[in-house]
Amino acid sequence: MLKRKTALLLSVLTLFLSSAGSALAADKTSKYRVYQNDKLLTETSDYKTAEAYARGFADSHVEEIGTRKWLWNNYPRYKVYQNSYTSSGWEFATLDQAVQEASHWGHASVRDLQSGGWVWNNYPKYRLYQGEITLDSWDFPTLNQAIAEGKKWSNSHIIDLSDNSWTWDNITESQKNTLRTVGTPIYQVTQDSYAPPEWRFAYLEDAVKESLRWGGSKIVNTATGGTVFSNERTYHVYQYDNLLSSFIGVDAAIQYAQQFDHTRITDDSAPRTSGGSSPAIWNNYPYYRVFQKDSWISDFSTIGGALNYAMGYTNASVRLYDGDEKIWDNLRNLKFWGWNGSSADSTIRAHVNNTKGLDVVSPTYFQLADAAGGLTDSSNKDTVAWLKKQGLTVYPLVSNQFDQALTTQFLSASDAVTKFVGALTDKAASLGVDGINVDFESVAGKDRANFTNFMQQLTTAAHQKGLTVSVDLPRGSVKWNAAGAFDHEKLGQMVDYIITMAYDQYWTGSTEPGSVAGLQWVEQGVQEFLSYGIPRDKLIMGMPFYVREWKIAPDGTLNSNRALLLKDLPALIASKNPKLTYDSRFNQYKVEYSDGGFTNVFWLENEETIKARLEIAKKYELAGVAAWRLGYDSSDLWSMMIQDK
Repeated sequence: MLKRKTALLLSVLTLFLSSAGSALAADKTSKYRVYQNDKLLTETSDYKTAEAYARGFADSHVEEIGTRKWLWNNYPRYKVYQNSYTSSGWEFATLDQAVQEASHWGHASVRDLQSGGWVWNNYPKYRLYQGEITLDSWDFPTLNQAIAEGKKWSNSHIIDLSDNSWTWDNITESQKNTLRTVGTPIYQVTQDSYAPPEWRFAYLEDAVKESLRWGGSKIVNTATGGTVFSNERTYHVYQYDNLLSSFIGVDAAIQYAQQFDHTRITDDSAPRTSGGSSPAIWNNYPYYRVFQKDSWISDFSTIGGALNYAMGYTNASVRLYDGDEKIWDNLRNLKFWGWNGSSADSTIRAHVNNTKGLDVVSPTYFQLADAAGGLTDSSNKDTVAWLKKQGLTVYPLVSNQFDQALTTQFLSASDAVTKFVGALTDKAASLGVDGINVDFESVAGKDRANFTNFMQQLTTAAHQKGLTVSVDLPRGSVKWNAAGAFDHEKLGQMVDYIITMAYDQYWTGSTEPGSVAGLQWVEQGVQEFLSYGIPRDKLIMGMPFYVREWKIAPDGTLNSNRALLLKDLPALIASKNPKLTYDSRFNQYKVEYSDGGFTNVFWLENEETIKARLEIAKKYELAGVAAWRLGYDSSDLWSMMIQDK
């Protein structure tokens, strides 16, 4: 990795060193993240910017990186319902706002999301009838209001909805007696299928009074076949899915339900849900529910309570009672790794300040010095402390100078291996880093067993000191894997992470031009690594933040090649006005332009191709992706990447 990119390192080192002063003067390291529900929107270095950005979205919050503590949110306190229907537009910060909206609708209620049940409702207490006829507008919260309307209509009466009693009418006694004596008995009281002749009446009030004596009864107009009155208990109280009791009036149902936790009330008289069931119009379930994966484990009346509880579990999420919407989780997302290719403090800080969503950073701190196991150390404890303060995981890189002969001598000497492992793990522990990233390249196939033994010794020693071990391996091929230097199966069992360096498909020594990392080639490489038995949650997929440009002579022969940084490509393309042709061999655009009698060609790397690489990692549920390397990138690229984690 490093050897192939030495020229690039030299070319960009000056750039970063020259900007070091300004980078240190204004620390732009991201400290806050903005979410809308569980979707990461952006991250910023200062709190005011984060809050201002979050205020542009509903259901958003600002989270402190590292602690995951919520510092601000605009989640609603109150929510309006009509029967069981609600919407995101019916969520409010204050009770007055919620009541103002709810007042426009009948059978409406307001719930304080931090408490169970209703804090306001306009469910009717009385219903006005003219004969058998009633209207939606004839539901009233008070008897006086119902009477005032009833006086406008002849032959009207009022039913108290708490017990279905006939409470008021404007029918005179002589009119009632006339109906009883000369009217046709058309009002039949029935209980289930039982309907004796003595339960048939000419005057409706008499039928109502009889019906009230029998639970679950109703009155049918035998002339029309229609039900004109029901004494059925339509409000059902459930605890979880267990029916506890049923009631005529909603107030009685609520009073009973409040004695128990996790209760809900359904209304058989309300319009059915799309699934055909009676809607739940009231509940005292805590609004914020905690899940581990898809299993419900607890619930809370405040977001803070739910968050504090959920953080004690892995693969946990906080979801809303309505719609199961997720507002927070610590489910496994793609982890973003980035190599620095440098040990310079100013360069590392500049790299990190340019990123968004970075999780793991790998400074180039250690190197095998000699065959006797000497350790070259260019680490900086202050840099490590700064990186840790930003909430980053630090895995310094250790290399072998990419010297095959040196590596063979070293791996064959057990004393040298023991010396190197001890010095490396002692230094890593004293630095306070989280682990070690091993990047031994140009290892001879004959050293396969010795390299495996070295990695086993290193992993054992590192784990004893609480250090994580990762190892970088070339893309390779299953066709010759058994003869290669790296025993993927054994390494996959022992180390914590394996990074497949899925780039340099065509590299500086290639005899023909091609992409650094064609997307099909990358995906096939992932499939191959998985086929070695490497767990998905251990596998990290490397991504190139560079391309290789090939210079082709008029006769078609290769003249030279050079690496181009991803961040420099837009300006190059703008200046050369090249021809872009989609190349299905690599699923990338081939970029060609003429310069000095030669044809220059490269395969484009941009936000679209990086997004495609992220999709490959997500498709195979990998632990993350690793960028070679930081400093070759633009901040805009990370703005895209962070939303695809």
